[in-house]
Amino acid sequence: MKTFLLFLAFLPLSGFAQNASTKIAGNNMGYTINGTVSGYADGTVVNLLNPNNGQPESSAKLTAGKFVLTGKMPFPDVRVMNFNNEQNYITLFLDNSAIQLSAKKDSIQDAVVTGSPSHNEFMEYLKVTKPYEGLINQQGRYDAETTTKASQVLENFAKTHPASYVSPLAVYRHFQINNDAVKVEEIFNTFSAPVRTSPVGNYIAQIISEEKKFPIGKPLADFSQEDKDGKKISLSSFKGQYVLVDFWASWCRPCRAENPNLVRSYAAFKDKNFTIFGVSLDKDKQKWLDAIAEDGLTWLQVSDLKGWGNAVAQQFGINSIPQNFLLDPNGNVIGKNLRGAALENKLNSVLK
Repeated sequence: MKTFLLFLAFLPLSGFAQNASTKIAGNNMGYTINGTVSGYADGTVVNLLNPNNGQPESSAKLTAGKFVLTGKMPFPDVRVMNFNNEQNYITLFLDNSAIQLSAKKDSIQDAVVTGSPSHNEFMEYLKVTKPYEGLINQQGRYDAETTTKASQVLENFAKTHPASYVSPLAVYRHFQINNDAVKVEEIFNTFSAPVRTSPVGNYIAQIISEEKKFPIGKPLADFSQEDKDGKKISLSSFKGQYVLVDFWASWCRPCRAENPNLVRSYAAFKDKNFTIFGVSLDKDKQKWLDAIAEDGLTWLQVSDLKGWGNAVAQQFGINSIPQNFLLDPNGNVIGKNLRGAALENKLNSVLK
């Protein structure tokens, strides 16, 4: 289950339409999984699920502890297997190979999988990143030295596996903990063409393109908008401080879920030359004000109450929220879309 949850955090990178130039890895006949599992009764249903939608892509029933699953992958990607619809999963990085699987009911997560090059690469990835699992999955607080080591491990894996469909996962995690699109592009350009043009590769390319609009180390353009009392507040008025420009809205559930993390970071660093500047994409003023009060957002907030038509959101091409920019005292971007532990780790690294 732990491995499955790791990939759930990566799901935004999966589930895109296949690019026409994507090649099918392995043989052209598809995959065959020959499994042996003990501890389950004959007739137990074995499901191979797509974790993007939870739907089975192949199913079989156990006969004398054995089963066979067949199908065809458009490109190597994560799939999960369970028995009797139990919430214990075997995670596979599946390609079109002849695969052998052996497992026991009481230790289903320790299944032995052989015959799949992509799964072997995935297990290698998990092994080398295990010491940094919490940081990579954005859980807990970590110092700059640990972040540097984790970044190097991720970069090394990606660069030494340029033809692996697992490598975009390493690059994405590198980006999450560093927000360094320049480094991501450098690594991404070493990948083979099929990996770069896979759905996950296309997503990485999209990230790189988006990040170039507001590059790290460059200033964020000034703007101004009215606060709840009608007073115009400009971004430039925060010069000399570290400031997180936070785009959110009262109706945005992920934003509201993230707000406790912002409150915690603000409390921890507000006396160390850090503040937050909220830009709301609300239309209803009362709902906006109620959310500010309910979530305990004590920093400055502005909004023109035009929803997605918010002038500042339009200025920066904001088409999803929450989004944020972390600026240094000179107004230069030093981080983007930092949430939870990632924001705290970044602030710890710059606010000594």
